[in-house]
Amino acid sequence: MTEILSPAGDLERLKWALMYGADAVYIGGYNYSLRANANNFSIDEIKEAVSFAHSLNKRVYVTVNILFRNEDLKELDDYLITLSNLGVDAFIVSDLAVIKRIKELKLKPEIHISTQESSVNKETVKFWKSLGATRVVLGRECSKEDILDIKNNVDIELEVFIHGAMCTSYSGRCVLSNYVTLRDSNRGGCSQVCRFCFENDNMDDFQICSKDLCMIDYVPELVEMGISSLKIEGRMRSLYYIATVVNAYKNIVVKKQENNLTKDVIEYYRKVLNRVSNRENTVHFYDKEASIDNQYYTGRVELSNQDFLALVLDYKDGYATIEQRNNFKVGDVVEVFGPNLEPTKIKVVELINNKNENVDVARHPQEILKLKVPFIVQKNDIIRVPI
Repeated sequence: MTEILSPAGDLERLKWALMYGADAVYIGGYNYSLRANANNFSIDEIKEAVSFAHSLNKRVYVTVNILFRNEDLKELDDYLITLSNLGVDAFIVSDLAVIKRIKELKLKPEIHISTQESSVNKETVKFWKSLGATRVVLGRECSKEDILDIKNNVDIELEVFIHGAMCTSYSGRCVLSNYVTLRDSNRGGCSQVCRFCFENDNMDDFQICSKDLCMIDYVPELVEMGISSLKIEGRMRSLYYIATVVNAYKNIVVKKQENNLTKDVIEYYRKVLNRVSNRENTVHFYDKEASIDNQYYTGRVELSNQDFLALVLDYKDGYATIEQRNNFKVGDVVEVFGPNLEPTKIKVVELINNKNENVDVARHPQEILKLKVPFIVQKNDIIRVPI
């Protein structure tokens, strides 16, 4: 089955990603990761992450993909050996020196070549395979024809980005952050200068921000092509975002492989993804040359998403115990979904607070309430605004 690969910025996000359908997660440790602003994982947390994932027959990949300087190499061997001993399933790497050390140390994890290497042609992918790589994360700049050419000419696993933020530059080639803020994007310090608004006397404030990527219409095609892994971007995204996006793509892949995928299903999950994202999205490079329509130049709107209404904590005797996240009230129609529950709408007919009093509105942040639900729900199911 085609793998759904989710980001995880911390241990809680990792557990939610796997619970909501991810087959594997990619994480960063405190060192050598390109998301220095994420919480990231201590060695003890990586140990727990691997144990949790493997208990579900799922996998953990660790990023070791910064641009290495001499001083970074001093503790590299110990770090790689520790991760290997913890049982991580793969290193995501971009530096030849790291690949060399993994091979020399005869470590067990697979070698996955990071998108930071901007691999967009078959000869490059053949080169990585010759060095022992088992998978290449293709550059987000690949077209469908590029992917097919690589797939048909190199016997290696391919990983393709399907959702999330895009780099304005080629991945792994940006120097804007370093130049403007002295924070090196290729060493984990990206300050997202491409999203800054620059003052201009003759026009609206100028920016060079890419719209997000959304490949929902082409997931069935990627599955048919035999792409090994479909990758979601966003190690710093919220729990609700991770659960929603992973769940949407997982359902599409499963229904495709079971021959149950319809246009209505894709349309439903397109609405789900558009609601949870806070920027416009496009396909970018896959189906045509990128154009001005893939970019923001003179302004953008990023609305805070308030669809996440409540989290299910328990269910008993027809009532779900929930933790409120955003306002909703008696009379509203809401939607419940979860790892084992297809999205289902219900009308809110009764809310009871912790004093056993009926209330009309769930208005207090993280208030514990009881909600009448006419079917069984499970812990960590989600209640949201209906699509």
